[in-house]
Amino acid sequence: MPVPGTKNTEMVSGIAYQTEVHISSSPQSNGQVEVTNRILVQGIKRRLDQVGENWTKELTSVLWAYKITPRGSTGESPFSLVYGTEAIIPAELGIPSHRVMHFSEECNSNLLKESLDLIEELREKAFIRT
Repeated sequence: MPVPGTKNTEMVSGIAYQTEVHISSSPQSNGQVEVTNRILVQGIKRRLDQVGENWTKELTSVLWAYKITPRGSTGESPFSLVYGTEAIIPAELGIPSHRVMHFSEECNSNLLKESLDLIEELREKAFIRT
């Protein structure tokens, strides 16, 4: 395993190459990681009362809830910042809503292509809010 800040020479198929591993140390990003971890642990602890020792089975639902919940700092969910659209929760598929009732695969494909053009603007606005 490479050691941060050191040069490592390796051989791959007879070709020598060097890699350098650098770990970013930013107090702001470290704080954000700590806050995220705290939120995830709180979500798991809340579910522990219901599931007991099988908390690992609940981890995916806690992570999903975290990814689709809009953040106060950005006003957007992490999911929307990555994919340019809000997620449809599986429970929503069975509920007749405007979004589900008017779904068209062709129209959806076109709208997704358009939203790819707008996603950078969405990310920039979220960045400005932070």
